[in-house]
Formats: sequence, structure tokens, C-alpha cells
Amino acid sequence: MHSLIPTSSSAFAPSHSLFRPTRPPTSARPFSIQCSYRYDPLTYPNAVGPSRADWQSSCAILSSQAQIISQEDPQSQSQSQSQSQSQSPAADHIPSLNGHNTTLENLNLVPIQTLHDSTALKPQPKPLSITDLSPAPMHGSKLRVAYQGVPGAYSEAAAGKAYPDCDAIPCDQFEVAFQSVELWIADRAVLPVENSLGGSIHRNYDLLLRHKLHIVGEVQLPVHHCLLALPGVRKEYLTRVISHPQALAQCEHTLTKLGLNVTREAVDDTAGAAEFVSINNLRDTGAIASARAAELYGLDILANEIQDDSGNVTRFVMLAREPIIPRTDRPFKTSIVFAHEKGTSVLFKVLSAFAFRNISLTKIESRPHRSHPIRVEDGANAGTAKHFEYLFYVDFEASMAEPRAQNALAEVQEFTSFLRVLGSYPMDMTPWSPSRED
Repeated sequence: MHSLIPTSSSAFAPSHSLFRPTRPPTSARPFSIQCSYRYDPLTYPNAVGPSRADWQSSCAILSSQAQIISQEDPQSQSQSQSQSQSQSPAADHIPSLNGHNTTLENLNLVPIQTLHDSTALKPQPKPLSITDLSPAPMHGSKLRVAYQGVPGAYSEAAAGKAYPDCDAIPCDQFEVAFQSVELWIADRAVLPVENSLGGSIHRNYDLLLRHKLHIVGEVQLPVHHCLLALPGVRKEYLTRVISHPQALAQCEHTLTKLGLNVTREAVDDTAGAAEFVSINNLRDTGAIASARAAELYGLDILANEIQDDSGNVTRFVMLAREPIIPRTDRPFKTSIVFAHEKGTSVLFKVLSAFAFRNISLTKIESRPHRSHPIRVEDGANAGTAKHFEYLFYVDFEASMAEPRAQNALAEVQEFTSFLRVLGSYPMDMTPWSPSRED
């Protein structure tokens, strides 16, 4: 397995082509970072102060050295770096994103025909697809935030909570939301990663690793589901209920208590389900979506607050092309992903690196290693054993500006063959009430 984070301390000199700011720098200054082991602090010998460039080069140095596990060609990456170093700042007009050429092959983009062949609902206005290219926003324009779904989706509400007064851009797939930021169509993406009832949204965890965006924030949104139908339709007339798989899972017991003998079918998103019922005039089909979706698509609310638990909350992350500057004056969270070529045997050692430093973990998520899904071991006496390979996603409560977090990751690196920092960002500390909708 290829390691995204070299174990040699000399390999920690950051590549400026891999960590390019949004605007060309006024001067090029060499910067290096020396990695220590275990309890010795990380040092920044050439740092001159906590400027944005310094923080981006130092606190996210692990991310800047990262490569995508599966398909990257070392030779082409080396050529890309040499080309970017030879370009002058004046000529550097967005030739690459985070040091990677903006080609379909290097970005691992979904082929356009795949997007056209998908069965995603086609709402009005039409969700953004990868063919809807547009120039980057002019100075002073609203922040453009991509989300998956159609107007009325909970992701749209999360985008509005994360970035008030933003220009929310609907996307028909999670993949398109990632790509829209990488291709400068949008400035941010707000995507769900876990729900208090339905669990993790595994697709987005896989996409976090596949793409080169950084987590720059999080927002927790209380979710209030409603059963919607066309005007005049009673719930006894329904033979089918459609919604996003997570929404169906979150309302499973309540639908049973309502006495509905209905077929439950999954679609791409909650608001898209409401729109589908409306535009097709389906009088035997209900949708689980928000009250705003009912208003937008002219549906009646047959039942309100039908989630199985009043404390139903979805956690969203905000993604950007560049990381933010970590701070210590407010609670921060850091997200990482790691793996080891010998499987899960090092998990305890990795977790102890955080426990010894009093760093609380808020989440551990394991996902199959797509490049190496199976590990085969031949024992002299026991025969052949096959083990599943996993990637581990971990969120912990500490900022990368804290020495304890830097030292913990330096120790984790000793035990892993792959380590990537997905982002260090402020925690969402907004109070909320489960009894009423935001």
C-alpha cells in the first residue's frame, strides 16, 4: 500500500504546488517543517508568524503531502509539480487545484455520460450537473454554496445556516457537489456525513477520501420530517411513500404507528420526493420531506414531526479548496483518515496516542479499503486466512494549532502506512431545541 504521509522527517518539507493559495503569492519564501516523534513538539524553524500562508503550510502539512490512495501516477504527479514550480506567479491563473491539474483523469471525475444516465429526479430549477460550467464569482459577489438535492432539501437549510445569505446551488448528486468546488463553480459545499438516527452517510465518507477538498466547518441541523401528499388526499389513500433512504429509516416506526400499509421506496433526496409527487400528480403516493418542501411544491402536510425521535439531528460538513487557519480561542475539531498495511492490529496504538494526551474522540468510522479490500495471510500451520482491509475515519476535539494535536499525529504516523488530515475546523456550538423547527 502506498503511504500518503512519508515516515521520514526530511520528507516533511511542504510542496507549494500541492498547497496553492487562491491568489498568486507576492513572493516565494522557502518553508520547512521538522517532524518530531512522540512527546517532542513540532518546530517550524523558518516560520515568521501566524500568517495565513504559514498556518496553511504548517498545521495542514500532513494534508499537503497527501495523494489519493488508488489511482495517482507518481510520474505524472512529479511532472505536475515541476511544471507548477516553473511558472511565474503572474502566469499562475488557476492552472491547478491544490497542486493537481484540473483534468478529468486527475480529479477522478464521474464521466459525464454517467451523470446523464442517472435516475436522479430533475427538479425545477434544474440541479447543477457537471456540464453546467460557469466562471468563478467576481469580487463582491455572494458566496456560492453547493448542496445535494433540490430547493426545500435539508441540505439547503444547512447551507443557509452555515453561510447566511449565500447563493445556494442545488446539485443532483453528492459527487457533483464535490466537483463543483474543485472546478471553481462553487466556493463551498455543504454535505451531510451522519445522522443521530440513521447513522453515517457512507457515500460522503468515501468521497472525502477520493477528492482533495478540506473540511473547514461543521453545522448540526435538527431535522423535522413531515408526511406530504397532494391536496385532498388522505393518508388512508396512500399505497406508497417515497423519500431519501435516511429519511425512511428515521421515520420507520412512526409510519407503522400511523397504520399505513404502504410500500416504502427510496429516491435521491427528500425535497426531490415531494417534487416528484407534485409534478406527476401522484394521488396514491406520499413523500417524507420538510414543511418548506410542502410549501414549495404545493403539497399538504398529512402528519408533522414523524421522525422516530424528537432529537433527530444531521451533521453537515463544509468543504473548501483550501484549509482554514486553526485557532485555540474556541473549540476546534480535527478529522483524519488512516490505514495500515497489516490491517487493524495497530488500532489500539493509534487510539492510545490520543488517550495519553487527553484528546477526546467524537467519532470513529471504518470503511472498506477499495484499493486493497482483502488481505491474505499464509500461516505455516493454520493455512490461508483472508482479512478485510479498512480505512478508519476519526474526529477528535483539538485544534491543529495545539502542540498536543501535532504530537498525537506525529505518533500516529509511526503506526500507520497512510494518514491524511481532512480538516481542522471550528465545532458547531449553536444551541438548538428538539421541540420546534429552526
